[in-house]
Amino acid sequence: MKVNQRYYHTIWMKGSKVHMIEQNLLPFEFKIFTSRNYKETCHAIKTMIVRGAGAIGAAAGFAMAQAALEANASNYKSYLQAAKNEIDATRPTARNLFAATEKVYKAALEGKEAAITAAQQIADKDKADTKRIGELGNTLIKDGYRIETHCNAGWLAFVDHGTALAPIYLAKEAGKKVFVYVDETRPRSQGARLTAWELQNEEIPFAIIPDNAGAHLMSKGMIDMVIVGADRIARNGDTANKIGTLEKAIAAKYYGIPFYVAAPLSTFDFECLSGKDIIIEERDQEEVLYQYGISDDGKKTRILVACPNSTAINPAFDVTPAELITGIITEHGIIKPDFIEIEKLISI
Repeated sequence: MKVNQRYYHTIWMKGSKVHMIEQNLLPFEFKIFTSRNYKETCHAIKTMIVRGAGAIGAAAGFAMAQAALEANASNYKSYLQAAKNEIDATRPTARNLFAATEKVYKAALEGKEAAITAAQQIADKDKADTKRIGELGNTLIKDGYRIETHCNAGWLAFVDHGTALAPIYLAKEAGKKVFVYVDETRPRSQGARLTAWELQNEEIPFAIIPDNAGAHLMSKGMIDMVIVGADRIARNGDTANKIGTLEKAIAAKYYGIPFYVAAPLSTFDFECLSGKDIIIEERDQEEVLYQYGISDDGKKTRILVACPNSTAINPAFDVTPAELITGIITEHGIIKPDFIEIEKLISI
């Protein structure tokens, strides 16, 4: 995607350094964060400097490659294993992370250059897969469609293109008129901050809506379809995505509105039989109690938005049962979210 007339990937590796868009600063400031070693890349994943299933996977792969470059011959394998354990512990829900560390770890056992090659292959495949998801998802969108999306599953969440937003970008390129209802996505406001920024950048009309307004708009016939991303998809089609997704799926089912999940094959966890087995990340309560933004005089500010001395519960994801999902848009086609269809993907 272009920013200020320059083409960017969300994350890339050059030499031993990993460069990524600092997403915690968006939409108020565009800045590139540079990680010099695997521990700094781990920090970037954990603190959400880089976030989104595909981008996390690419970051994890690059971090594993950095660890290979840092390791000495005397402790090479033990250093790699320790680094893999540390990278895997950064965020527990996104399947792409674990798939990436495993692939690059195995390659690193063959040598440092093999690790770098494997990490770059993950990033390149992410870019190609999400472009294909956009092409296939575009076939579902009719001219004039009003689409609701939740969180940010655009190019910022992947190396490029995105998943839930990729079909919308392709629809615009095809000359279709679309309008996007952007869930704000509390508590970190990835919709209001990141998705809105992307759509504005692409000159696609949109409106930010409160997280609890989706069902109301559906009841008024104002939404034609819902497209969301995914962080992990179980073998039966149950899907983990940003907290609040389940509510949208329930409302969409009630009002007969198509509800699609867009995700590449790397997001599927074939060892996870159902959503009950998906670990849900619990994040710091401060994200709920405080908000960050820009004051009228342009200064960055952090303010308490809740009753003082309150405590909060902050699950980062929820699980949408397969029966609430109309279809899953993958790079290999649009499939039904069930064992039979997902079984076919295992051999790919």
